[in-house]
This record gives sequence, C-alpha cells and structure tokens, in this order.
Amino acid sequence: MLDLILQKKTLPIFPLDLVLFPRQELPLRIFEPRYKQLVDDCMLGDGQFGVCLINSNSMVAGWEAPHMVGTVVKITKCADATPDGMQLQLETIGRNPFRITEMIPPSVARPITYDPHSIEGHHAISKINEESGSGRMYLQAQVEMLPEIDGNVSILQWENLVKLWKKKIIAGAPQPIEPHALDHVLEQYYLLTETPTTDYVYSLAALGATTPQDLQPILESDTLEELVQNVGNLLG
Repeated sequence: MLDLILQKKTLPIFPLDLVLFPRQELPLRIFEPRYKQLVDDCMLGDGQFGVCLINSNSMVAGWEAPHMVGTVVKITKCADATPDGMQLQLETIGRNPFRITEMIPPSVARPITYDPHSIEGHHAISKINEESGSGRMYLQAQVEMLPEIDGNVSILQWENLVKLWKKKIIAGAPQPIEPHALDHVLEQYYLLTETPTTDYVYSLAALGATTPQDLQPILESDTLEELVQNVGNLLG
C-alpha cells in the first residue's frame, strides 16, 4: 500500500564517499565537467539532486555506482570558487531520503585514462560528450521518495544511545577517559539535550561511525524503532 503513494521522479545522482542525512548541510566544491553540467541543469530546474554513498562493488558505464538509498539535496547557494570559473562552490541541505528503482547511465563511459583532476582530462571528457551528442554526462535514476522517520525519541532511548557511544569512545581511546569528560564533546556538537529528535540520533551515529559504510544502514532505516536499533548496533 505504501508503494502506491510514494512520489516517483527522475533525479541526477551524485555518488560520494559519505552518507548524508535529512536536514544536514553539505558543502561541495565542483570541478568535474559532468558535475558542473549536473549543477547547471539543477539550477535551471528545482535545484535538487540525489547524494548517495559510493558502492565500491558496482560500476555504471565505468563510473562509480551509488548505493540504492540516498538523500535528496537542495542547492541553497552556488558561486564560483575560483576567478576563472573552473570550479563551483555549492551549499546544499539534505531533504527526503529516496530509493533508486532504475539507473539511467551517463552518456559517456569513463575513459580508461581519465584523470578528473587535470585540465586535459576535463577537455577530453567534454570532447567525447560533444561527439556522442551532448547528452547527460552524469548518472541519473528513477527514484521513489521515502517518508522521513516520524515519532518522538524518548529520553530513555537517547540516554541509552549516549551511554553506548561513550563506551565505544572510551574502549578505543589510547588513554583512559572519564565518561563525564565526553559531555564536552557532546556539547561541542550541540548534542546535550533533554528533548532528543531523530536529528540528534543521526548526528550521534555520525559521531560514532568509523567509516561512511557504517552509516548506510542508519539511512536505510524505515521506522523510529529500526533507526534506534541500528544506531545501537553501530555504537554497541
């Protein structure tokens, strides 16, 4: 029944080595031609694209493929990052999570010798795209929008997660740490609260993760109970 009411749309996809949660801010510096094209198209449209964690076990036309669940981001600011206009600085903010239902490959397969950090590489990929018909150099996907997790995080749930986080940090520390000393870290990240929300849970998970891959199951949580359980598994 839920699938019938999920909004579906086509999104440009930006695979990155990170997991972004709803309402989190994400600054980006754009320099590759394919992603400058993505930004240009977004600025002419609704200013939205999808951010997904890179799936190192899969490729699309030679490019890094995304995990199937990601987060829609909205561009809130776009400016030249360099005087020559070769790089863009974006400010974005996360919105709803989404699930990819169908990949739309880019118009250009990745050349074997492609160097994304060189001017020569940029010119080469742009030339290939022009010769192939000037299609979309970036990955797109048909996606279904997922509802954000609703509900109240109880203070007991939050306190249990904080205890698990402290225990994990203390266990991995090279020198002894008193649990109360970690309250300063929580204060620094604005995580001392008596009214926790899902945003606090997401932030605590990010603070306790070792790799971006640790956070993908957190983003894929469907319910509040599953979210709390997955964060507990990460921290425990």
